[in-house]
Amino acid sequence: MPLPSKFSEFFGNQPVVDNLRAAIAAGRLPHSLILLGPRGAGKYSLALLLAMALECEAQPRETASSGTHAGQPLAGFCGCCRNCTRIAEAADLEAKIEESVAAREEMREVDKKDTRVMVQTHPDVLILPPDPPQLLIKLGQVRTLIQRAQYMPTEARAKVFLLTSPALMKEAANSLLKVLEEPPAYVHIVLLAENLGELLPTIRSRCAVGHLGALPVEEIAALLAERRPQLGQAERELTARLSEGAVGRALGFQLAEYAAARTDALTMLHAAEHAGGVEDHSALFRMTETYRAGAEGQSKTTALLRALSSLLEDMLMLQAGVPDRVRNIDKRAELQRLADTFTFGWIEGAVRAMDAVQKGMRRNLLRSLSLDAMAVELEASRR
Repeated sequence: MPLPSKFSEFFGNQPVVDNLRAAIAAGRLPHSLILLGPRGAGKYSLALLLAMALECEAQPRETASSGTHAGQPLAGFCGCCRNCTRIAEAADLEAKIEESVAAREEMREVDKKDTRVMVQTHPDVLILPPDPPQLLIKLGQVRTLIQRAQYMPTEARAKVFLLTSPALMKEAANSLLKVLEEPPAYVHIVLLAENLGELLPTIRSRCAVGHLGALPVEEIAALLAERRPQLGQAERELTARLSEGAVGRALGFQLAEYAAARTDALTMLHAAEHAGGVEDHSALFRMTETYRAGAEGQSKTTALLRALSSLLEDMLMLQAGVPDRVRNIDKRAELQRLADTFTFGWIEGAVRAMDAVQKGMRRNLLRSLSLDAMAVELEASRR
């Protein structure tokens, strides 16, 4: 999804956005801030917009017409000055990470080990994404943040450090605590997270929180009708539900890719459903064998785990008697049968098995074997 050219183009959560804009206009933006919200809610886009509002050479202001800040100035950005345009260059984060990884691969072996992936399109704005292949923010990245935070901004009003994931190595998280607690007056540190529980309590206690809530299905569906008119009504409703109230995810959601991942997830559930019987498991093992190493395999495994998680959550909703909360509405009948088959305890064990696969991905374990092990565990818990 392209970066909005102004705050008014940021869809949803206006009260939260206005609070942050008013804080910038008043010079009171928290120096340590967590932007919290579901995947695809626009946390990264909003973080860049806030950085542009902080660093914009023009420092435009507009008066809030409604809400708790009615009559008060709200910070904006021109989008044209040298600071704004350079920050906006980081909008395509995946492409920038690929460039950084490619540059590291060109280094000598002795230098690769100590080189961490970072994105910097403006000298005073540093972006720290999870470092592949473990996909963790590492100690070297946080040490760079700490070291650069000791120096005044070179071309803008403030220094902004953006951590795009809550997945920090233990040593990195501990090192971050001091600068979060007592950051220099010109430093702003922004962390992005889907769930506060993903961050250490000691980190949470040192940060203010801006919560981007999920939007109603009806609002997402209406936006899809405007932005993705090629989708039929049933496809729009399904996409709106599967995006979990996140605008960015809805606008970029690929139903065909999700359906392929969901088919594999259902293959696992069906194998567990017939555990102990004479069911042929060749389809299951043929499926897991396709989850190879490399970036493509990692992306495919992540999609499978997300699809499986979505199905398990729907089964819990059906067990709880709230079918209107089901997201995979096109599979409701099949999910009802599975919900009647599996117990809450089994679903809880399935979630733990998924966590084990995710941890194995960070250790770069062979994915097909990790998925086989998960499938065997799911079957064993049914016997």
